[in-house]
Amino acid sequence: MSTSVPQGHNWARKVKEDADDEDPLDQLISRSGCAASHFALQECMAQHQDWRQCQPQVQAFRDCMSEQQAKRREELQKRKEQASAHC
Repeated sequence: MSTSVPQGHNWARKVKEDADDEDPLDQLISRSGCAASHFALQECMAQHQDWRQCQPQVQAFRDCMSEQQAKRREELQKRKEQASAHC
């Protein structure tokens, strides 16, 4: 009888070599200014295990991210206009 390991996918995450490494999604959320609403959503989900019971937190996070994306678009547009004016 063989005790070989089954050959499956190789999707497993690498073990982090450095404790300072942070998930790119977590970095993005932290930079967005929406970390508090994201944390509140995570806490609600951990407590209720049902996203339907966390709709106020979902909406608050969605609103925060939408606002940040709009600000980012405006900033990029201004930079683009300034770069065009200097050429």
